Amino acid sequence: MTSAPDTHADNAWAAVWGQPAAVEQLKNAAANPAEMTHAWLITGPPGSGRSTLAYAFAATLIARDPGDDHTIQQVLAGTHPDLVRLRTEGVIIPVKEVRAAAARSYLAPSVGRHRVVVIEDADRMAEQASNAILKALEEPPPETVWILCAPSDVDLLPTIRSRVRMVRLAEPDVADVAELIVRRTGADLVVAEQSARHAQRHIGMAQRLATNPVSRERREKTLRDTLRARTVADVVEVSAAIVQAATDDAKTLTTERDAAEYAELLRTAGITDGAAVPPAVRSQVKALEDEQKKRATRSVRDGIDRVLTDLQSLFRDVVLCQFGRTDDMINRELEGDISFVASAWPPERTLAVLDAIADTRDAIEQNAAPLLALESLLVTITTGRTP
Repeated sequence: MTSAPDTHADNAWAAVWGQPAAVEQLKNAAANPAEMTHAWLITGPPGSGRSTLAYAFAATLIARDPGDDHTIQQVLAGTHPDLVRLRTEGVIIPVKEVRAAAARSYLAPSVGRHRVVVIEDADRMAEQASNAILKALEEPPPETVWILCAPSDVDLLPTIRSRVRMVRLAEPDVADVAELIVRRTGADLVVAEQSARHAQRHIGMAQRLATNPVSRERREKTLRDTLRARTVADVVEVSAAIVQAATDDAKTLTTERDAAEYAELLRTAGITDGAAVPPAVRSQVKALEDEQKKRATRSVRDGIDRVLTDLQSLFRDVVLCQFGRTDDMINRELEGDISFVASAWPPERTLAVLDAIADTRDAIEQNAAPLLALESLLVTITTGRTP
């Protein structure tokens, strides 16, 4: 566990939880030029704290000395001039943004020790975007450091992997995630343990489940409805409910932020509340609206992907049950339903369903219509046949 910081230098690392080996490696690199390199790749499962660790490392690299708390806080807030942040809430990172980050990487740091480029979603770079940073990764200025984050090194091109040093994050135990959630939120330990297990140790999702009874109930209903679907009408109903829930969640998450961004744009342009938007500002408003639509689409797809992750855990439990292992179930609360399906299906059918879930995730990531993809998956689950 991460304890309270004892020094100013530790403030940069205070938010990093459960990764002592990675913290030690990066602290040593920041302090010892012999341990340092110009490009890093931090990999780990969703929720393991990749970006948190990246910004802690960036803050340590940019700060002029261990007591430079103001710089550390600026970097952690994403506002320091020597920090270049690249992230996306769309399907991919636009190549023009990658090229702009590469161009900025050649600038000398303005006030800090280093200029640091952090790419939070490096796995969302298409091949053209990845190629745009190859030269910058290969021949960076001596004071520039790249930090890429991705679930796995295989998510990146081999040409990228060959130019970075790897930091692999550990996957925390369910009990450790539950303890963290209790400390952060005051949630009941039983609820926190269940949430950590259902989220498969994804800290952010576990916290959301532990603090949101509606999310917990919706998750359980989706899994039960999927197991009990028998007819075409059931398939249509369950698929529509999944898409609607993901859409509602996306609206909840984005509506307030969209309004705040719009208000800030008008304020910056000197437009008072209720006043007409002049022609000169309309292009900026349109660009903001387009970006918000892309973010909403990504948010819906991410919500559906979380449901598919839950379904994956469900049928993984079915397979375990079919082979006589019930001690490591993720969805223990559904053991009765899981046991029924495990006895009714041959293992081959369950494995085919797991393959279909993986194919559905890939299809939606490639912009397949979510509702049609889910209906196809549910047909496979209910019949054992691929449409």
